[in-house]
Amino acid sequence: MAEMESQDVAEPMAPGEASKSGARPADREGLLKHSREFLDFFWDIAKPQQETRLEATEKLLEYLRARPQGAEMKYALKRLITGLGVGRETARPCYSLALAQLLQSFEDIPLCSILQQIQEKHDLQKVKKATMRPALFANLFGVLALFQSGRLVKDSEALMKSVKLLQTLAQHHNHLQEQPQKALVDILAEVPEATLQEILPKVLRADLNSVLGSPEHLELFLLARQKVPRKLEELVGPVSLFSDENVPRLVSVLKMAAASVKKERKLPAVALDLLRLALQEGKFPRFWKDVVEQGLLKKQSWPASYLCFRLLGAALPLLSAEQLPLVMRGDLIRHFGEHMVTAKLPNQFRFAPEMNEYVGAFLEGCRADPERQLAVVVAFTSVTNQGLPVLPTFWRAVRFLSPPALKGYVAWLRTMFLQPDLDSLVDFSTSNQKKAQDASLHVPERAVSRLRKWLILRLVSIVDTLHVEKEEDVIEEVARFCFFHSFFEAKKPTSQIPETEQRFSFPLESRTREVVGSAFFSLLQTLSTQCRQAPEQTQDSQPWTYRLVRFADSLLNHSRNVAALTPFTAQQRQAWDRMLQSVRELEATSSGAGAKAKAAAFQHLLLLVGIYLFKSPTESCDLLGDIQTCIKKSLGEKTRRTRSKATNPQEPPWVEVLVEILLALLAQPSHLMRQVARSVFSHICSHLTPRALQLILDVLNPEKNADEDSVVVTDGSEEQLEGAEDRSSDSEDDRASAGEEDSGEDSDDDSEEEDRDADVDQGFREQLMAVLRAGKALGAVDGEDDDDDGDELGDEAMMALDQNLASLFAEQKLRIQARKDEKDKLRKEKVLRRDFQIRVLDLIEVLVTKQPESPLVLELLEPLLDVIRRSMRTSSTKQEQDLLHKTARIFTHHLCRSRHYCHDVGRLVGTLYAQVERLVQQAGRQADAAVSLYYFNAALYLLRVLKGNAAGKPVCKAPKKEKAGSQPKGPEVAQAAGGLDLSLVTPIYSSALTSFLTRRNSPLTVTMFLSLFSRHPVLCKSLLPVVIQHVTGPARPRHQAQACLLLQKALPARELRVCFDDPEWEQLVSQILAKVTENLRTLGEAQTKSEHQKELSSLGLLNTLFRTIHQEKLTVDLTAVLGVLQSKQLSLQQRECAAGSSRLYDLYWQAMKALGVQRPKSAKKEAKEVPSVPQNPVGTKRKKKGFLPETKKRKKAKSEGPAQEEGARPAAAGEQQPPSTGKKRRNRRKATVPAQAKQRPAPDPAAAAAITGPGTPAKTPKLKKKRKLSQVNGAAPVSPVEPAGKKQPQKDLPEKGVSGKSPQSALPRKKARLSLASRSPSVLQSGAKRKKAQLRKARKP
Repeated sequence: MAEMESQDVAEPMAPGEASKSGARPADREGLLKHSREFLDFFWDIAKPQQETRLEATEKLLEYLRARPQGAEMKYALKRLITGLGVGRETARPCYSLALAQLLQSFEDIPLCSILQQIQEKHDLQKVKKATMRPALFANLFGVLALFQSGRLVKDSEALMKSVKLLQTLAQHHNHLQEQPQKALVDILAEVPEATLQEILPKVLRADLNSVLGSPEHLELFLLARQKVPRKLEELVGPVSLFSDENVPRLVSVLKMAAASVKKERKLPAVALDLLRLALQEGKFPRFWKDVVEQGLLKKQSWPASYLCFRLLGAALPLLSAEQLPLVMRGDLIRHFGEHMVTAKLPNQFRFAPEMNEYVGAFLEGCRADPERQLAVVVAFTSVTNQGLPVLPTFWRAVRFLSPPALKGYVAWLRTMFLQPDLDSLVDFSTSNQKKAQDASLHVPERAVSRLRKWLILRLVSIVDTLHVEKEEDVIEEVARFCFFHSFFEAKKPTSQIPETEQRFSFPLESRTREVVGSAFFSLLQTLSTQCRQAPEQTQDSQPWTYRLVRFADSLLNHSRNVAALTPFTAQQRQAWDRMLQSVRELEATSSGAGAKAKAAAFQHLLLLVGIYLFKSPTESCDLLGDIQTCIKKSLGEKTRRTRSKATNPQEPPWVEVLVEILLALLAQPSHLMRQVARSVFSHICSHLTPRALQLILDVLNPEKNADEDSVVVTDGSEEQLEGAEDRSSDSEDDRASAGEEDSGEDSDDDSEEEDRDADVDQGFREQLMAVLRAGKALGAVDGEDDDDDGDELGDEAMMALDQNLASLFAEQKLRIQARKDEKDKLRKEKVLRRDFQIRVLDLIEVLVTKQPESPLVLELLEPLLDVIRRSMRTSSTKQEQDLLHKTARIFTHHLCRSRHYCHDVGRLVGTLYAQVERLVQQAGRQADAAVSLYYFNAALYLLRVLKGNAAGKPVCKAPKKEKAGSQPKGPEVAQAAGGLDLSLVTPIYSSALTSFLTRRNSPLTVTMFLSLFSRHPVLCKSLLPVVIQHVTGPARPRHQAQACLLLQKALPARELRVCFDDPEWEQLVSQILAKVTENLRTLGEAQTKSEHQKELSSLGLLNTLFRTIHQEKLTVDLTAVLGVLQSKQLSLQQRECAAGSSRLYDLYWQAMKALGVQRPKSAKKEAKEVPSVPQNPVGTKRKKKGFLPETKKRKKAKSEGPAQEEGARPAAAGEQQPPSTGKKRRNRRKATVPAQAKQRPAPDPAAAAAITGPGTPAKTPKLKKKRKLSQVNGAAPVSPVEPAGKKQPQKDLPEKGVSGKSPQSALPRKKARLSLASRSPSVLQSGAKRKKAQLRKARKP
């Protein structure tokens, strides 16, 4: 595209064209005026981003509207027409769309002229063979642009020419396929009938063979038959497309259409037009039977099958209730079911989502016709594979059913569950199922069992898609149906219980009844999660569980008509009656918002355990009695217990009993029980005792939770139930996995052999040798003569030996299997125990969320830390990881980061200090830093509790805010310390900090201590001497770096500054500065990574100290550190050039800048300019700069003129001075240089390095300021052009500002202090000069 467009742009500007025509000069002059913005529009139009294309097109139209008659319009048309034939296929539609919008906006442009320009630009007669394809597409997209403009159907002349051009393009089938014919059909579909009658003889042949030869011709025929049937009959004559001789042709045309849209995955328009034509002519049954089912499906190919499926989905809104059975009970729907069952591979196309969209659109569009809705959903549900419906149990399309259709569908599902009508189903078997010889797979009982399990799950899933407030009667009907058939059976029908009026045509199996029971409890869970605002409330303000309990009570009272599957004993019936009585009392006696919530939680617990009385009567009966006792005691307490009574051992044990009950409920694998236990515990956690809390914590301790055999048994039985449910859900999967089980058995046999070989012990070897000796076969084993063995052992002896060996190996195999079973049992128990622990963590989460200020929360720290530590060590399985993540989330987010905590620890203060010491010590002993962080955070949480303890010392009110740097008052320090006893806490953390800064592999990190310092600055003040001590000395370089990093992060904290008065703070800064200065004496000599990190940390700490000194205007002696830094400049510069340690070099110059020494910019320029020092003023690089604008070229020439003259003078004088980077730098300076300085020889490398040192700051307009700056820094001033090795006279030494020992002078001077009041280079100038400099800066514009 770029080549063609560039040729087009350059064409009007070619020289010599003006003499050939008169229009050329005007065009060329107009093109020269085109702005860059206008030309960029055409590039943006071809970009792949749709937003960019649309924006560029809109801007182009706005630009052209302002100049409708200018040269821009001609150029735009030419560019767009040229773009129709560009090489990039993605750009052609972009130019076509832009051209269409242009023609739509400017209707005065004639379409015939545009079409003529397109044909002239992309002439098919003159174009070369290599560019034939772009030219064909250019003509095609040009016609489409005319059509998309909306003006083509109004211009008959342009329309006829476009039709003629499309007919010409249709001859190039190799390149364009059927696109010209499709475009022709689209255009003719929009033209008026009169125009179509005129054009039809020219585009449609009178031959029927031609009409049925391709989908496009057939679509044109169907279009004419719909819009101008009389003209078509005059042209072709009467035609019956659905005759016997035309049906095979229709089938072949539809197959061609299906293959053409294989990649697009859509329904061809010709198929939908044929369907509509068949419905109009009343020949739909013939079309569906002969063309679709007997034609397209006869020789099955997936493109044809997908066309039929899409035709089925598109036909649903067009068919009446009488025509739907023809479609929904034929071969096509059966073939669709086979596809649903067999298309299960990951890379295999599945049509189910697309069919769901068709059905959902149909159901949503015909809400006013519940009869058709019900017919369609029943028809799709009736497609079964050996009794099992092919649709999933959860079908989102059901949510579009109208209330009458929904009630009818639920009634149909119930009827099919009670009296399955297998003849009404569209049942099929796959090819693999047909090959199976097992007769049990084809019996009606198996189909009925599979169908019933699916139906009950579909009934429960319908509730998930309903609005509880609107379809409450449907929900109650489903819940009663599931509950009745889970635990009861009808003896005699009665009108009071509608569930007894219908009997089973096939007996209900026990496995199916278990599935119904599981579905019922799943339904309870659904109802509890849907009603969050009013939990499980019905319209009469009663929970769903309460209504179901009343229904169950009415069933128990109708013993003549209904019988329970597991009849209640007298004790169980009494427990049931007492439960109902307790529920009524709770409902009557609750008053107040808090009491109502508490009563509702207990009521929910009672009702749920009462319902579980039908599932497990013995266990639930005992639980009901304990729950009722606990509820009476809890509601009998009118006054809340005080904190002192909370630890009283004489406390009534009802809370402990209820906690044990909740733990027993959590042991059951029911999410509903889990939610109920969580809800009830949230209401009783305020009454929790230490003993009750210990019951919960014992579950998390693997050494104390030995009483979990019941949990294992309970979960194991539930797993068996779920396994039976899964096995009964789909027997086809069982059959498919039979081969895998066989192969698995083979692999198990191999593994058993390996285990047997590995588990052979010495005892088994001795028994084997004894058997062989008894059989006199030992000699054969030892290598004796075979003939002697054959003479000694007869047939009977050999048989006896075989029997003995067989029995011995059988016993060994049994022992190996027993050991393997024991391992599996232990593994399963571990899995169940972990699952139980995850559930019990719900109670701990409720406790720390609802009662964060309770002292019992403090007892959770170490048990949770133990769980985290064990899980970190053994988190190999997903279950272990879930336990770890949940425990860590509770510990971190709900406990340590909670806004509320215990403010009244009472007598536990001493225990808490001991616990802090224990946690800090354990944090230092961990092998993993991640685990150590949890222990350290736990200690910080306890410090937070101790600091906010109201039982500590009385804290004075904080005084008014004072200025920064003022002396802090005593109450402020006391307030910062809070209730902490620093004499107890400081040794704990001092020992930990010393261990961190001395041990080789300490799990503690810098982040932990920074968190401690930020939360407790008073403690930080006490620990700073320990950190300062390890900045230097015998510590390892890594530990010294960590000490520097701690100080660097801790010193800027404002909270820490408040803890010091001014003299102490200044003394501290001086002390740290001295330590850092000692560290910097080895700057630039690092050989290892830890030493390099030490240097970086030392410089970082030094910069932090400089910032502190500057901000607080401290008086600190900086002479020593300045001398050390200046002495290390050369080594650092060489190291930076050699090793590239730019970070260290940057930190060094940052420190030097704080001391008033600017980093010389020439050093960076020298490094860049050293490789190329051209003697010729016009070098090779000068040629590359020729593409710069003219303005920059002139500026460069002016700036280079004096430099070239000045650089030529030393050569003319006969000086043999080699070209150096210093010379080029001096040439750029504006300040005049003394002539005698230029005549000196070039300095040596050391002197050159010294020139770029601190004595020569960056460019400054006055040389006096440079000298002054050198004096300020304590160094002898060095002239920018003199060798640095020469000493300067003493008169250049500083006269004021700094009176100390200069590194270059041995004269003793009075020690003074430097005040870093400013970061400017003139840091020590007099106040008057500084004010004058500020005034001069202010005057400048």
